[in-house]
Amino acid sequence: MSVVLDLSPRAKAPAAPDIKLFGLGRPGLAQVLVDANVCPPDRARMRAGQLWRWIHHKGVTDFDAMTNVDKPTRLALAEKFSLARPQIVERQVSSDGTRKWLIRFAPGVEAEAVYIPDVGRSGALCVSSQVGCTLNCTFCHTGTQALVRNLTAGEIVAQVQTAFDDLEEWPSGGEDRKLSNIVFMGMGEPLYNLDNVATAVDIISDSEGLSLSRRRITVSTAGVVPQLTPLGERVGAMLAISLHATNDELRDQLVPLNRKYPIAELMAGIRNYPGLSNTRRVTFEYVMLKGINDSPAEARALVRLLSGLPAKINLIPFNPWPGAPYECSDWGAIEAFAAIVNKAGYASPIRTPRGRDILAACGQLRSESIKVSASARRAAERAEAGTT
Repeated sequence: MSVVLDLSPRAKAPAAPDIKLFGLGRPGLAQVLVDANVCPPDRARMRAGQLWRWIHHKGVTDFDAMTNVDKPTRLALAEKFSLARPQIVERQVSSDGTRKWLIRFAPGVEAEAVYIPDVGRSGALCVSSQVGCTLNCTFCHTGTQALVRNLTAGEIVAQVQTAFDDLEEWPSGGEDRKLSNIVFMGMGEPLYNLDNVATAVDIISDSEGLSLSRRRITVSTAGVVPQLTPLGERVGAMLAISLHATNDELRDQLVPLNRKYPIAELMAGIRNYPGLSNTRRVTFEYVMLKGINDSPAEARALVRLLSGLPAKINLIPFNPWPGAPYECSDWGAIEAFAAIVNKAGYASPIRTPRGRDILAACGQLRSESIKVSASARRAAERAEAGTT
């Protein structure tokens, strides 16, 4: 019996489509459908509206589930586009119900998102805008990780979709929803990625999609002053400022960005923030560090600094992380600080630490991603897709 070996080169399996539709705004979605010859220009807006509701209201991940789209169009969509979620590398649940996901968007590109129950109307999702960070705030674990890259609008939206999947929130917009608020307080500085943050907020807040009100979306910044007005004009979200000190000498140490945009410049930018009013107050975040910024004198200085601003102050007990150079203020010191601020007429809730046991609390997020060259990342992505 003879055996014939076929030594001819085998055709490689076609690569999976890499254009993900969930990061595109409505105009962009219509345009890619035309560019890919999926539909003619005169039907693009209608077709984009159909897809939009399936993707962002129903949460489908398979074009075959889109029952009001004809089969030839569904096949064309599946050949050219993807609805695949990013990989969940790790899912952790805290003893207090907080959930944390480590999400891999590409080889070497991972970020964390955290769901905190019983915050806002029902629950809040803390999303990341970058992998790593450039700010090097000394009390923040993320600041110990070098910046890898900005997250795309689609990667930001994917964090919300991941939470919706896990919380069983589809279809979106239900009265009994578990997730009502979005806070850009995860990894990275959102105002160094404003274009993608703005597009993501447009998608997240669309009433025919994920349907989360802009009034329930908060963007936190360490104080990138030139981007404050563009943030207010383009995004219309609530503003939070990562403050933590009332004088430049101390804030230079805690938040090194202060050396570029000192407190006086920051406060001027905040006072000019579009839409700021008694019904749209700015939130100041103030992490309580033992013996550093928690004295009654600092509390009185904070009151003076915020005089005349429609504001509230979130007092955040410091959340420890491995190698942290600080300790959390004693509870008595935190309560005394809050009493001074409250007496001056400012709401100053003390934020209950959540998810500390899984390093999901404020200032504890960090991934193991490292910065690699663009060519090396592309090679890794091709290898993962099986196209090398």
